[in-house]
Order: sequence, then structure tokens, then C-alpha cells
Amino acid sequence: MSWLSGWRLALRLARREAWRSKARSALVLVMVTFPVVAVIAADVAQATSSVSSVEGLDRRIGSAQARITVLPDTTDVFQSADPDQANGTAGGHRPAASLADIERVLGGQRPAFELRTLESASVRTSLGVLQVTGTGVDMASPLAKGLFRLTSGRFPRTTGEVAVNAALAGHGFEVGQRLTLSNGTRATVVGIAESTAERTAPVLLAMPGFFPTTGNDGVRTWLVGGAAVTWDQVRDLNRIGALVLSRQVLEHPPARDQLPGQLQAVSDPNSSTIYTVLALVAVMALLEVVLLAGPAFAVGARRQSRSLALIAANGGTPTQSRRVILGTAVVIGAVAAAVGTVLGIAVGRALMPVLQSMSDTYLGPFQVRWSHVLAIAAFGLVSAFLAALVPAWIASRQDVVAVLAGRRGDRAASKRSPVIGVLLMVAGIVLAVLGARGDSGELLIAGAAVLSVFGMIFLVPVVVVGVARLGRRLPLPLRYAVRDAARHRPRTVPAVAAVAATVAGVVALSIGNTSDQAQAKAEYQPMLAPGVSTIAMNGGRTDWDAVEQAVGSIAPSARATRVLGIAGGRPLLVHAGQGGGPSGDFMSSLPVQALVSNDRSLPALLRGQVSEQAWRAAAPVLERGGAVVLGQAGAAHRVRLSLGRQGPSVVVPSAQLVASGQPRVLAVVSPKVADALHVNVRTVGMVLTGTPLTATQDDDLLQVLHGMDESAYLYTERGYQVPSSERVVLWILFGLAGVLMLGGTLTATFLALSDARPDLATLSAIGASPRTRRSVASAYAVSVGVVGAVLGAAVGFVPGIAVSYPLTRDFTGGSGPSHYLAIPWLEIVGLVVLLPLLTALVVGLLARSRLPLVARLD
Repeated sequence: MSWLSGWRLALRLARREAWRSKARSALVLVMVTFPVVAVIAADVAQATSSVSSVEGLDRRIGSAQARITVLPDTTDVFQSADPDQANGTAGGHRPAASLADIERVLGGQRPAFELRTLESASVRTSLGVLQVTGTGVDMASPLAKGLFRLTSGRFPRTTGEVAVNAALAGHGFEVGQRLTLSNGTRATVVGIAESTAERTAPVLLAMPGFFPTTGNDGVRTWLVGGAAVTWDQVRDLNRIGALVLSRQVLEHPPARDQLPGQLQAVSDPNSSTIYTVLALVAVMALLEVVLLAGPAFAVGARRQSRSLALIAANGGTPTQSRRVILGTAVVIGAVAAAVGTVLGIAVGRALMPVLQSMSDTYLGPFQVRWSHVLAIAAFGLVSAFLAALVPAWIASRQDVVAVLAGRRGDRAASKRSPVIGVLLMVAGIVLAVLGARGDSGELLIAGAAVLSVFGMIFLVPVVVVGVARLGRRLPLPLRYAVRDAARHRPRTVPAVAAVAATVAGVVALSIGNTSDQAQAKAEYQPMLAPGVSTIAMNGGRTDWDAVEQAVGSIAPSARATRVLGIAGGRPLLVHAGQGGGPSGDFMSSLPVQALVSNDRSLPALLRGQVSEQAWRAAAPVLERGGAVVLGQAGAAHRVRLSLGRQGPSVVVPSAQLVASGQPRVLAVVSPKVADALHVNVRTVGMVLTGTPLTATQDDDLLQVLHGMDESAYLYTERGYQVPSSERVVLWILFGLAGVLMLGGTLTATFLALSDARPDLATLSAIGASPRTRRSVASAYAVSVGVVGAVLGAAVGFVPGIAVSYPLTRDFTGGSGPSHYLAIPWLEIVGLVVLLPLLTALVVGLLARSRLPLVARLD
């Protein structure tokens, strides 16, 4: 096989060339290995952190064969293989099924025990009452194995014993201490046991008899052992009003046509979108690696140009010349794939403690999906091969005579490339516009991003040449760098394109994310002014002096103000004039419809929603026995207030105030109005102003309040908060972009410096100082980084602005903006300006300032 022998020779030459040029080979190895390590580590972390339904079976049903939950007043149930993912019920008046009914359907008696859970059990603490999750289960049963993990002590054996997890033990419940529920039930803590699912939430474990007989609304749950529970048995149990989580069914789910008719039409609408997005991410990652590693292969091909010319002069074909360059890619790519696989698995394993600390639930067992790992390793090998394609093609077309004479043998750049680039950019813009106008154009916009990046790659040579021509008035180092970059386009273009592609993706995603957050922030309705808290006690008579003392002891810098008002009961209706209909909605963190006051000072509950000036203008009406109505834009000077449609009513003078956002109460009325309506004015809550409560003060104060009233409610307005998951993703996005930009710029810079050593030695020979060399090195980094970042930012604006339309479009036709657009200028300036300057500083510090003089013979 002649082609195999040809590749054998090419690979042998490539191995020797890679060993001879160790520094350049190591650089290419790092460029190819880095994404392989990153992707494998991410895949391992995702596989370990995501717990599938099958993997999480022991956490949900222990070692049992099924978890059967009977629902009262239910005549029929339909469900998927996992009832927690999809189920439905039909109402009726049939009594809830018993364990005997379950065993009759399953064909006989089986080992079983009841599992009791309380979403909110109240435990008395040194501060007051703490709401915890309660689980009643006999851990001595073999069926319970896998639900909890004992870390110290032992499991409960009687109803007078309990175990707690570390989160609850931190509140003062160590082994040997007594624990009391709010209903007076007492027990001794005999062990510390961690739930195999929940990690940070406080959990209380006890025998089933420690908790009430039934759970929520008469729902009861059993864990059943014995033989496997089949899908047919699951459907039979559904007919007596039971939901079933079966180990057998979950491990071997039924076909779609075996599901109940109500669920057969249910499908994942995002499945095709997910695969499309994953394909786009894979294409962009492959392109990134090719662009990063391309300059190194271009320099390698330049170093081998004379050898390739000799091969051609002695009868070698262009195919053989290409194989020499591609052989280097195969050798280095294979090594990178192997090294990247080992390091990726190691990094993924090292990341697990960090990821676990960020999760409220326990992650799964360490898992390596070898099919994914091998595919990613092959991805690294293919990316190295593709990165060498263009340099190999250029090397096979070089002018043999020119190279052997000591001149550059590059062919002139293709004039078709800019035309192709413009056409691709136009196509990308058209797709972006179509995606922005469509109702679900995210996929079109993703395709537009890919086309725009490819078009930008074809336009990079023109931009590099244009920058070189505009650099005539630049200082010597920068002028030298931009002209050298234009002169050696095979080395410069891939590096600039890699930086630009990275910045384009980050800019597009950050614009979409920032716009989405801008919409969420604009549509957020604050319940109070920022930093203000409210306390509501909903359990009947309240000792507000005690509440005030609790606030003073836990948050002494907070100022507590009692709120007088008209609470629930019959609804308060506000009529504009004698004949107008009722109007006005409100949203309050306190159980109050209207405040009662004749004070000219603005009530603390309304701060941030009504201005002091507007309130001073409206408040005098309260002294005249009237009412200040919120949310009314009319000009009526008298309103009719009534309790319900048949209750007492009164017509009083009024002042109208338009509140920003949804009003927090319907009105503020004078005491005379309250007397006329025959309502009892009482303290409905408390407002805390001054220094805002911290998260710890929130938790401690809520425990104290629950000790007084288990239905107490504490709310602190902290304004719109960016979800932590989005914040982490954004930091990861910019961190990855910074690493890729730094890697691409450093690669291109040090390759350029290596390729330009003769020129820099000549500069030294004619009197250039060592500082000049460092300046030239930094100028290389600036030219590559800034040109790539500016070009990438310009390209990224197209899909970024386009994606803001489907992400934030208002489909309701409301009075707000039709869509939101927010540009993260600070982050973009950091990418375009600060990061290239930082890279230039690093290059300037690391570059060699002195070179040995060399003789140049022409």
C-alpha cells in the first residue's frame, strides 16, 4: 500500500522535526491540549454532578423495589415512568387505598414500611423555632439502605430518639442532647446522619411514629420490597389512586405507546434545540482550536520550507510535501489527545469538591463517560490535523526556486477571500435580522453568529494589511510589528482570527445576558424600599412589645415602626365618586388593605413608591377626615369606601396619588374613616428601617419570631438580585475568554518573535537597545490583541443585538418597551483594551532582551 508507506515516511520525519524543535512543539501541544483538558474536565464534572433518575434511585427509595404514594379522593392516576416528572389525577370520593389494597394488587404480602415526610417541621432552638425537613423512616429495615448516611452515633430505634444532619447539628443539637418540637414532643439526639440527597438544608430523621400519621392532606407513602414491580402493576396501582416509582420501570422504561394517552403526546420541545446548540458549540470550539494552533504550524512550515523545496526539486509531489506538515500535526495531535485525556480526568476529579461546595444537594459518584472522553480525544487529534491543513497547502504551493535562492516563496494572497468574507458577513446579518424578527429565532441567530465568524476570518487578511498601511506614523516598535504581521499573514491571520472569534462569542453572549437581566430588573416589582424589612405575625394576638425587643436584641441598628391599618376580612372597595365601580389592586408584604393615619409624614411602608413632596401635598386631606388613594390617576376629589358590596360605606374627601409600580396598599385613611366603616384599627405589622438586616440577622430574627408565632413572616427588600447561576456563568465566560485571548496572543507573539530572530538580531547589530526588543515584543502582542479584539467586538454586536429581541420581546402587548437592549460596555472595554495591554505587559516582561548576533548571507 503505497499511501501507507508514504505516510510512514512523513510521520518519521514529523517525529524527528517535533523533537528537534522542542519549544515550538511544546507550544502546539499546549494549544491543542488545553481545550481537550477543559472539555474532558467539564464533561467529567457534568457527568458526576448530574444525578439521573436511575442514579438517584437509592436516594429516593433506598433499597426498595418501589415507592408507592396513595392519594385521597382520587379515582384514577396517570403517570410516566418517573411519576415526579409527569403525572395527573382524576378526582372522586373513593377512600385512600391502604397497604392491604396495595398488596392485593401486587399479588400478595410483601416487605413494606411507611415513609413519612414533613416539608416543614418546627424545632425549638435557643433563639426560637427553626423550620426543618422531617423524615420518618426505620433505618433498621434493609429497604431503607441508601436514604441516609451515618457519620457519627447511631440511627434512631425508638420514637424517643432522633438523628440530625450537620446543618441542624450546627444549631446546637449534638449527639446526646435533647430536641423539642414546637408541639412539645421531645427526643434525644442519638446520631448525626446525612441525607443522601439534601446537603445544606436542616434535616431531622426519626422513627415513623415520631411524626403525624399522614402527610399533606392525607397522602401516605410506603416503600415496598420483594419482587420487581412491573409497568402493568404500576398501571393497576394507578387505578386505585396510587403513584408508583418503580425501580424496574425506571431502569427499563415503557415505550411511548404504552404510556397513558394523556402523556403520549408529551415530548421535549427543546430536544432538537439542545442538539443544534451543542453542534454549534462543537463547531465553534473546533474552529477556536484550529485558529490557535494554526500559527504554530505556519511557523513550522516556514522553518521546513527549504527541506520541502529540496523534496520538490528532487521529484517530490505536492502531496508528499503536504504529508510532511500534516504528519507533524498527527504526531503532536496524538500526544495532545493522550495527555489531555489524563489531565482532563484529573482536573475534573479535582474540581468535584469545589462544585460540591456550591451545590445544596449531594453530587453523584465520580463518573467518566469513556465514550465521550474518547470522542473528545479524537476531537483534539482532528483539530490539530485541521490546523495544519492551510499551512500544509501553502507550503506545497511555494515557489521552489525562490526558496532555494533564500527568498520567501509564498504565493500572493487570494483576491477571492475578501469577497467570500463579505458575502458570509452579509448572510450572517440577514440571518440575524430574520432571527430578531421571528418569535423563536435563537437558532437562526446562532447560525448567523457562525457565518459572521467565518466571514470575519476571510476578512482578517485585509484588515491586517490595512492596519499596516495606516501604521506609518506609529512609533517604531508598533510600526515594525504591524508591518511584520502583514508580511507574514499565514502566521498572523489565524492568531488574530482566534482572538476575534473568542471576543465575538463573548460579546454576543454578554449582550444577550445583560439585556435579559435588564428586562428582569425593569420588570421587578419591589415590595418595599431597598433595605427596608417588614414583620407580619399571622397567628392571632401578638405581643408587639416582645417583637420589638427581639428586633432590638438581634438588629439594634434597625428602627422598628408599628403599622396601623385595616387588615383582611371583608375586602375594602374604593369607588371613584358616587357611581363609579370599585378599582385598585395592591401587593403588600403585610396583611393590610389600607393604612390608618392622620400624620403628615410619609408612612415607612410607602417609601420609595411615593415621593415626600407628593405626600406632603396630599396628606392634609387626612386631617379633614378623608383618604389618600393610591394607584388612581383620576381627578375625583371625593371617593366612596365600602367594606364589601353590602357592608358599610362612606363618601369622604380624597387625594389621588399615582404610585410607582403596583401600590402596596389601596389607600391611607384617617381614623374618622375607619370609625365610619366600623372596623377595628390594629397593628398589622412592623416596618424596620435604618441599617438593613444582614442574611444572618434575617435567619436569627425569623427563628425568634417563629418561637412566638410559627406563621410569622419576615421580608427584607434587597432589590433585584442577579441569580447566582447567571453570575457564575458570566464570570466563567469572561474568564475563559481571557484565557483564550491570552493564549492566542501569546502564541502568535512568541511565534512571531521566534520567526523574526534574524531581523531582531539585525536591529541589535545596528545599535538597537535591549529595551527596543522588549518594546517590539510588546508591540506584537498589542497589534494581534487589539486588532483581534476590535474586530471580534464589531462582529459580536450583530448576533448580540439580534438575540436581545427574542430574549426580551414583550409578547403581551403591554405599555412597557417592546424589547430591552443593554450593552455591557465595561466588560467589552476590558476585553478590547485592558486585556491586550495586560498581555503586552506579560510579553514585555518575559521576552529576551538580548540575542546572539548572527551573520546574514544573501
